[in-house]
Amino acid sequence: MPVLAPYDGLPIRNTDPEITPSTFAGRLKLQWKRFEKQLVSYNLEARGIQRVEADERHDLRALGYTQIAILWFSINLAANNITLGMLGPAVFGLGFLDSSMCAVFGMLVGCLPVAYIATFGPRSGNRTMIFARYSMGWWPSKLVVVLNIIVLLGYALIDCVVAGQILSAVSTNNMSVVVGIIVVAIITWGITTFGYQIFHYYERYAWLPQLIVLCILAGVAGPSFNVSSVSEGNPATLAGNRLSFFGLNLAAAITYSGGAADYFVYYPEHTPSWRIFVVTMIGLTLSFTFAFLLGIGLASGMLTNTAWKEAYGVSQGALIVEGYKPLGGFGSFCGVIVALGLVANLIPPTYSSGIDAQILGRWAAKVPRVIWNSIGVIIYTVCALAGRGHLAEIFTNFLALMGYWVSIWMAIVLEEHYIFRRKTGFNWAVWNEPKKLPLGIAALIAFLVGWVGAILCMAQVWYIGPIAKLVGDYGADMGNYVGFAWAAVVYSPLRSLELKKYGR
Repeated sequence: MPVLAPYDGLPIRNTDPEITPSTFAGRLKLQWKRFEKQLVSYNLEARGIQRVEADERHDLRALGYTQIAILWFSINLAANNITLGMLGPAVFGLGFLDSSMCAVFGMLVGCLPVAYIATFGPRSGNRTMIFARYSMGWWPSKLVVVLNIIVLLGYALIDCVVAGQILSAVSTNNMSVVVGIIVVAIITWGITTFGYQIFHYYERYAWLPQLIVLCILAGVAGPSFNVSSVSEGNPATLAGNRLSFFGLNLAAAITYSGGAADYFVYYPEHTPSWRIFVVTMIGLTLSFTFAFLLGIGLASGMLTNTAWKEAYGVSQGALIVEGYKPLGGFGSFCGVIVALGLVANLIPPTYSSGIDAQILGRWAAKVPRVIWNSIGVIIYTVCALAGRGHLAEIFTNFLALMGYWVSIWMAIVLEEHYIFRRKTGFNWAVWNEPKKLPLGIAALIAFLVGWVGAILCMAQVWYIGPIAKLVGDYGADMGNYVGFAWAAVVYSPLRSLELKKYGR
């Protein structure tokens, strides 16, 4: 179990010139420093984006590799992934087998970049979006940071809505969805405010009650799963729907890449990368697969179970609660546990968004993480209250769309690492020195070209790109694949020119 050391000045190290109370700005800075020290006195993590130096890391024996697998397993064994699985049969008209294959293999592809990025936490001691500076440069990386914050808060929004729906359904609609949203948001705020230590401690144990109640759901609702259901549509439309659902599940997994290194910066720098990669994949794939198959099974059962279909008409959360209905009051109790289990999925995006906000500028870095953390909670809670009646639309439009930028960024990171840094490696000490980081011209151009490819090949309710339209009646969402490919083709020659001309 990682334990934060008592305050020794390191987490809130002052890099500014000597602060004096002679001016208003000086007095304000002094107040901030006192506030940060007060946070530490309450055992809150005051460290923000500062690099965790080698001598500040925790003992690997206290952290362990099991903690990594448990962390990811706990995060993903949540109801939001169950509701995502429902979209295969319910929205894309896919049968049980088709939905399961697209969900599992799409998720597997999406998890690979997450496990890869997670290895840079121990290697560098830098947060994920700080690591982005080593490929995107000082200024262009801020674009990536903004996109990542949007993704993180968007995921948190979805979690809040699903939790609110479940709690409302359990109470037979006596409790408003609004109340449920606010309850889980407050719990998440309390845990993430304390930071790294409480975050890891909570995730270490949160998976167990979730696993128990979801196994109960599989047992009681499983006999009503329509595993023989078949996909609908002509061959071209079916191919398009498969591609789109595959991409949706890929996007659900790959978007963790934007924060994957954040949770392992206290691991020793000599931690073997391959072990971080393997245990991350184990934790992610096991939890995703179980949750997706549960959701697909529930949605497939709507074809033969009218009560399930009516529940889905109310909300996706209501369908989960309906699956527990044969258990009576105990089933309602299980529903509450499922809803509260979404807190485990809410914690990582909330925690990472508070850190990423500090990367927006030197001014932002001076604001404590706990303040940004609180602002993030307020933002996604308000948005969840506003969008609580449109969860399926948010899922299908938001998740796939926001997965595009991660795929494009991954193409740039992979080429930077394995082509241009293969021999020289990364100088992790220059994380906050713009003149020693890449200019980012090549990365920015490749990023924008990748976005052009993604837009031309995207298939959303509100827009279908001209290339995507060529597949079936509803198009095929190929934005992730084409965006990645176009960025990869463009980046390598541009980066070579950039290095030749500017030397960095």
